[in-house]
Amino acid sequence: FWRSSAKLVTPHLPCGAKTNVMFLKTHKTASSTVLNILFRFTEKHNLTIALPANQLVHLGYPETFTTRFVEEFQTIGQNYNIMCNHLRFNRLEVQKVMAENTFYFSIVRNPVSQLESSYVYYKDVAPAFRTSKDVNEYLASPLSYYHKANYRENIYAKNNMWFDFGYDNNAEDNESYIQAVLEEIEQNFHLVLIADYFDESMILLKHTLCWDLDDVIYFKLNSRKEDTVQTLTPESKERVKVWCSLDWKLYLHFNQTFWKAIQETMGLEELEKEVNHLRARQKEIMETCLSDWRPVEKTRIKDKALMPFQSGDASILSYNLNQGLDNKSLRACQKIVMPELQYMSYLYALQHPHKKRKQVGFPLFWNSFQEN
Repeated sequence: FWRSSAKLVTPHLPCGAKTNVMFLKTHKTASSTVLNILFRFTEKHNLTIALPANQLVHLGYPETFTTRFVEEFQTIGQNYNIMCNHLRFNRLEVQKVMAENTFYFSIVRNPVSQLESSYVYYKDVAPAFRTSKDVNEYLASPLSYYHKANYRENIYAKNNMWFDFGYDNNAEDNESYIQAVLEEIEQNFHLVLIADYFDESMILLKHTLCWDLDDVIYFKLNSRKEDTVQTLTPESKERVKVWCSLDWKLYLHFNQTFWKAIQETMGLEELEKEVNHLRARQKEIMETCLSDWRPVEKTRIKDKALMPFQSGDASILSYNLNQGLDNKSLRACQKIVMPELQYMSYLYALQHPHKKRKQVGFPLFWNSFQEN
């Protein structure tokens, strides 16, 4: 439906697109944008997706994942193609849900910016954040606010990515332990992307999965209004690396493996060329879809069905679509900007029409999708 310049169309790759994919959605790592890419791919290829059971919005998070968190696992068994909602990784249980040839990937982010983002987003959720004035005060003396006894409520406040991968976020920073965990993650996951190099990550993902360029086109989702970003002092930045040392070592390790994979897959010159194609294509689709060209704050979102979940002190942005789009373009534009909860609820209704619809607290427009 999007008119595209011929020079930007990606030639069909000689390999077949991978359609069995498990994405470990880590927190505050641009993972909501990846989720949208996977949701659209699911629809495009009419795939099955492992969605949260009943009225859950996550696959049991922060509990360690088990199959009971997946809707109709007992019926569908190992025949799911895609799994991508938040869960705390548990390889043996995930393998029961996904096919043997499933491609496993995840994404990590520099813990310095990741922790700041968590602080603002989960300010009301984590007791350690709630009782400190701002992120710099928290990092100046984290043990004044972070209590191990509260670790379940404070998972966002220390080594949150380590926790998401299924490990103890309060573990001692022991070299042999860290090495063992990193090796295990490498065995469990075929690819770990880097949020700080998101466009490069999408190109590597496209190549690795044999997808088309349009499959990894995205608009940034769940981003915050600029004035809710807190500026870390140079001291705070260094303190994050010590306080979240497990996450810091996780990030350093997979930053290395990421660039190694780029070199082995295409090299930096080809990467740059493809990133430019991605950005040009993105710009074309923005011209088609968006009236503002950039995300807008919640008070300016016209279609309340496109309102993202608002959390903590963060003001989460969304998009306004162009007026007068034909039906096909409108549907596609709605999908690329659709917030996580609404899209999940829509897919749930399609895949489990006999089940009670998920109550996500937002207007839903999938009724008109089904009518059309």
